[in-house]
Amino acid sequence: MSKITFLGTASAVPNKFQQNTHFIVESNDHVILVDCTGNPVVRLEQAGIDPLSISDLFLTHFHPDHVSGVPLLLMDLWLMGRKKPLSIFGLTVVINRMEQMMQLFDWETWEELYPIEFHRLPNNEKMHIMNLADLQVFASAVDHMIPTMGFRMDLSDGSLCYSSDTAPSDAVVRLAKGADILIHEATGAGIGHSSAEQAGEIGQKAGVPNLVLVHYSSLDDAEDLVTRARTCFSGDVLAAYDLMTISFPYHPLT
Repeated sequence: MSKITFLGTASAVPNKFQQNTHFIVESNDHVILVDCTGNPVVRLEQAGIDPLSISDLFLTHFHPDHVSGVPLLLMDLWLMGRKKPLSIFGLTVVINRMEQMMQLFDWETWEELYPIEFHRLPNNEKMHIMNLADLQVFASAVDHMIPTMGFRMDLSDGSLCYSSDTAPSDAVVRLAKGADILIHEATGAGIGHSSAEQAGEIGQKAGVPNLVLVHYSSLDDAEDLVTRARTCFSGDVLAAYDLMTISFPYHPLT
């Protein structure tokens, strides 16, 4: 059974109840961390997920609220005795900057560091980046302030699409078509971001049955966000909260 665990759901400014948006997707032998912020090992343990089980790290873009936890995660996995490789996927500019960030910590001096396999992605639409029997992953460039990728994962028992940070984007509509769940940001209308209503409009255009709102302010009322999204979306809507899980096959709450 595949599962999503939301490690955080906040936009750029977190609080003690709501960390920055990042989540885990578990499917068969794959444990995928999407973005990495805060204190990753502590949050993973709070969620009951072994940090050493992570197989892949997807980085959507190089804003601090999405990548600030990468150095700590890589170091802690090393100190915890990790031996198996870790695959990291991201745009070429994101991977290059991540390597520059790690050089500040002299990571080349970390003796017997486990293998890290970088997958640099071009800034294109619907790239097929993982092609396994039980997991297909696609990536598309979306409309944020800096180069940013959204991801779609087709699992053995369901499918999800994640918009990442983006203004309303037709690329997200195309990426999400046929998915069971669209996880869409609801920061608020503005440059590089979307409101709850706009998230609903994207979900409606994509024809997805279920919409999950993330990356919203801790000052926002989650029920109000859901109500606003429903004015533009005819399917099931919920606002994710920290440490919430969604299992596949996914059944709407309504």
